[in-house]
Amino acid sequence: MNNMNSNIVHKEELELLLNEVFRRYGYDFTNYTRASLQRRVNRLMVIDRFPSFAELLYRVRSDAGYLPRLVEALTVNVTEMFRDPSVFKSIRENVLPMLATQPFIRIWHAGCATGEEVYSMAILLDEANLLHKSLLYATDLNPSAVSSIRKGVFPISQMKLYSENYILSGGQRDFSQYYTAKYDWAKFDDRLKQKMIIATHNLVSDRSFNAFGLIICRNVLIYFDKPLQDKVLTLFDDSLEKLGFLVLGAKEHIRFSAIAGKFRQAAGKEKIWRKMM
Repeated sequence: MNNMNSNIVHKEELELLLNEVFRRYGYDFTNYTRASLQRRVNRLMVIDRFPSFAELLYRVRSDAGYLPRLVEALTVNVTEMFRDPSVFKSIRENVLPMLATQPFIRIWHAGCATGEEVYSMAILLDEANLLHKSLLYATDLNPSAVSSIRKGVFPISQMKLYSENYILSGGQRDFSQYYTAKYDWAKFDDRLKQKMIIATHNLVSDRSFNAFGLIICRNVLIYFDKPLQDKVLTLFDDSLEKLGFLVLGAKEHIRFSAIAGKFRQAAGKEKIWRKMM
């Protein structure tokens, strides 16, 4: 197999690939940051053993069945349950008591990868006795990620870390009560999944589809350039009810965006904002 250095994708080649994917399949990655895309395409070429960029491009042009694999390589974010536990602790203590006053709670997990985050939120809602009146919309661009969410199955090897995160987020129960262990996998309680609507959604091209009390989109905007960040933040603003909450990733901010004036930071140092107008 070629080493990484022998098949570095050049900038011009990357543009050619992005234009081809958009023209043929309608997936628009043109406003994603180039450094991230370049790393991901290089990695894909090594893993799938393309000896040259030309062969990757030929595969994309000639085999529509390869598209999900390419989309997965370009978009999948590594995640974990209760990642950054202090964020979930703040949601538990500062956001859910506000949402509890509503007759019905809609939450959108945008760009939620393989679903660890949305299952974490379902557990939070369950422990606040709010799951029965909640609906969680879990969306991602990547069809294989969406399929993973539907299964609700995660590697058993991750449960020790997830349990530690859960406790740090303020969890009081035995975390293992939420899943059934079978061989190398942990299957989460169907009761959690019953409150989820799981679908593909493209933040770049799709529109608002409901009004939400809480939108969570963590570690997605960092892959977008400034104009696309503004476009997506405007989509979130359009999708949030007044006094709704927006949660972003640790390195993301709404400062200097078109929506900044409508929001105020809601929970100390955490990236949680509340829509005030």
